[in-house]
Amino acid sequence: MNGVLIIDKPSGLTSHDVVNRVRRALQQRAVGHLGTLDPLATGVLPLVIGNLTRLAQFYTASEKVYEGVIRFGFATDTYDADGAPTAPEQKPEVSLKELRAMSSRFRGFIEQVPPPFSAKKIRGVPAYKLARKHKEVLLKPIQTEIKELEIPEFDGIRASFRVRVASGTYMRSVAHDMGQQLGCGAHLESLRRTQLAEFELADAHMLEELDAAAHSAEIEDLFVHPRKLLPQFPSVSANEEMTSRIRSGRTVNLPELSRAKQVKVFSGQRELIAIATRVAGTLFRPKIVLSADTTAQLANSHGP
Repeated sequence: MNGVLIIDKPSGLTSHDVVNRVRRALQQRAVGHLGTLDPLATGVLPLVIGNLTRLAQFYTASEKVYEGVIRFGFATDTYDADGAPTAPEQKPEVSLKELRAMSSRFRGFIEQVPPPFSAKKIRGVPAYKLARKHKEVLLKPIQTEIKELEIPEFDGIRASFRVRVASGTYMRSVAHDMGQQLGCGAHLESLRRTQLAEFELADAHMLEELDAAAHSAEIEDLFVHPRKLLPQFPSVSANEEMTSRIRSGRTVNLPELSRAKQVKVFSGQRELIAIATRVAGTLFRPKIVLSADTTAQLANSHGP
């Protein structure tokens, strides 16, 4: 079974919990996720299944969109609502207009320190393991990009937001840093991912839907249509001869795609058999072979 499945992750589960549940439901070992969500967070969690786990490399730097709520008045040790308060509560002395003006400092390329309860490693040890033992966690700032940040509402305590960010941005750190700048403390109260790369909430399914369809012919109806994957790459439909060459890792001539660096190769309408890379002129070689019945492996070792 090969496909891409978008789950609307519920709060309280880790991304790995969701992967394990899908593995059991589909009786498929090869399942991976694209872009971790914290247990508190909900929303778009794309899963790659079977041979399509090989597509994960194309999503490591994917842009993401979130909606959520920042709670002002006190910070927590985890920077979110699951943590313990680190100081007594204070009433924020800020208006919506002032909050919007302050939030402009967080747009563009910024440096932020990851939360102490994060998977960032310190001398090979995940920071959260040290934090749970109440050991000192000293993480270096990282650079990231916040492309859009809007604050539509603020009731004096809670601010709703919508944000579009580059990969690697910690919204928990954004909330924490805003609270520090205002001097009243803050933490991330809720977070919902509405988009990752080309995947949106409209594509997502509840885990209960998956469980109901797992052992029926309807299961593939839950998968993202392969033609929608990686829209930045042009597509080509392979004839029988081309399919045979692709599956054996050999080059094919695609004169109509001479300006493309990489292309998606399909057999029929739904079977994505390879991602091919231009190696010389109009010659393309399959970099990643995805077809279930091929004996070819990753073709990175082939020369042009």
